[in-house]
Amino acid sequence: MSLQLATADWLALLGHFLSLSLLAVGGAISTAPEMHRYLVTQQQWLAEAQFSSSIALAQAAPGPNVLFIALLGWQVGLNAAAGSGLPLWASAMLGVSLTMLGTLLPSTILTFSVARWGHRNRERRAVRAFKQGMAPLVVGILLATGVILATNQGSSADHWPLWLLAAVSALLVWRTRIHLLWLLGAGAVLGGLGWV
Repeated sequence: MSLQLATADWLALLGHFLSLSLLAVGGAISTAPEMHRYLVTQQQWLAEAQFSSSIALAQAAPGPNVLFIALLGWQVGLNAAAGSGLPLWASAMLGVSLTMLGTLLPSTILTFSVARWGHRNRERRAVRAFKQGMAPLVVGILLATGVILATNQGSSADHWPLWLLAAVSALLVWRTRIHLLWLLGAGAVLGGLGWV
């Protein structure tokens, strides 16, 4: 995929990730549906496979889950590169820098400020109500992300083992004390054997 991105396009990319940063309640992955809409559907800067593989790779790698944003920026930069060698690397790093700066700067400043204020006012009724009200919102946004990632794998009838594995894993997390790493390992083994 080859793109021609002007300075206004790069600034639009930064601006979009700046605005998404403030919506990332529950983590950056909760904004993946909007990133998909913007990068794949609206702007067509990424292919469907590039978007899905960026998230999958970042989630499989050790480290914070925000790494998928760096990979999305990297992919946009590679798609916009005019040439190879240094221009390719420079374009990819520009994509990484803009998406990560846009994602991390506003949320970091807001989180720091609100956390200090919330700690000072933790006994107020409004602060307690806000914390309790955010829980269903976070769950809903994470479910929307899961649906987008799952539907990119094909129709639900074709991939019923994946849906079954997801349901069993959710039930085990909810009802038992099995560590998530065991479930991830079991999923990897099932995937390696070609069962899901």
